[in-house]
Amino acid sequence: MIEFLASYGSLADLILFNSLLAFSQYIVLRAGLFSLGTAAFAALGAYAAALCVTKAGLPASAGLAAALAIGTVAGAMVALPLSRLRGVFQALATLALVQIVLSAAINATSITNGSIGINSIPKSVGTSVLLGTVLVVVLLLRALGANSVGRAFDVIREDETVAVTLGISVHKHHMIAFILSGAIAGLAGGLHALNSYSITPGVFGFQMLVNVLAMVVLGGSMTVWGALCGAIILSLLPELFRVFSDYRMVMHGLLLGLVIIFLPRGVADTLIVKWRDHKLSKRRTATTGGAVA
Repeated sequence: MIEFLASYGSLADLILFNSLLAFSQYIVLRAGLFSLGTAAFAALGAYAAALCVTKAGLPASAGLAAALAIGTVAGAMVALPLSRLRGVFQALATLALVQIVLSAAINATSITNGSIGINSIPKSVGTSVLLGTVLVVVLLLRALGANSVGRAFDVIREDETVAVTLGISVHKHHMIAFILSGAIAGLAGGLHALNSYSITPGVFGFQMLVNVLAMVVLGGSMTVWGALCGAIILSLLPELFRVFSDYRMVMHGLLLGLVIIFLPRGVADTLIVKWRDHKLSKRRTATTGGAVA
């Protein structure tokens, strides 16, 4: 029984960690940016928290504050040049950022222990802390989406020319998106480091980059619930298809292909749009019926 609870407790932690990464990716996609820098921000946050706790002897709260701060600063620094790029150029530039961060983590052996990583990190973050963080981020992103910044993101994503015509500063809102993405991913990395006992550069490599992007594509990039849904589905897939573990990537690819073809908005976002259309249709029917009567 204890082993069962421990196993599924780890799975819950993984879902919550992936949800934070998905939120980081969601915010840039909503703003019309094609950034792949979430893995780099998470790596910076993870190493900052781990070094604060293991080498500086600081408490976990200081480590998380450092992770949040370095993620925010990195997002701001990246935003200055990259917010002026578009499309594939943004993707390539942020992909280069991931490679730079990983190379630094591997080669700065005196600080990061190279490819061995940082081990024996005291576990000071449990499921409750991860859950509380996810809930706070969801509330913040929901509030952001309901105000002028979220509406500006939507206009910019649809058509930058229209956004400029309406007096929306595209550069300013792209910077906001990069900074928020860096802050969320940095905090996620710090939480992961203080939850998993050890970190290595390989954790934040190409596989994480692909998984994070796949979560948002699978769930949907228009709402917070889409990112959360995608994180849950992709985190549970290895458990659901454990029998087909040798074909895990094939199953992932097949699932993404089916979603892109039949649910182009993503699983959650498609359901949300259909539900809203259904409510609107019922309201129109009721209004028409009342008018006829």
